[in-house]
Amino acid sequence: MSGLTGAGYKCGRDGDYAICTSGPVAVWVLNGTHKRPPVVSLHAAGTAESASAEIGKVLPKALEVAHVNPRGAIVDWFGQQASKTEAQTKQGDWQVDWSVEVDTEEPGAHLSLTDQTCKADCQAE
Repeated sequence: MSGLTGAGYKCGRDGDYAICTSGPVAVWVLNGTHKRPPVVSLHAAGTAESASAEIGKVLPKALEVAHVNPRGAIVDWFGQQASKTEAQTKQGDWQVDWSVEVDTEEPGAHLSLTDQTCKADCQAE
């Protein structure tokens, strides 16, 4: 969380998650006593196009600050998902899930990364 705060995010806590915002994107980080966060997710509200674009703008820096690697491969993969409403991949130790909600009361996009090496208390909501 200190890395995100240092990168200009405003952070607070909601249950098991630290929620850090900077502009229209919220970065959720699962708290715990892990060496690195076992779950990092980025959320943005709006149309599929606008929410995807906003996540794309902050993704490289958010991954760097959260110590998620391989950053470049994840960013490249994300860039190829613009027209999809759901997708997933595994990059390094990370399971990456992408989803877009279009026909809901709160449309938006969500990118979740789960560390596959984590053994306890590692599940996203």
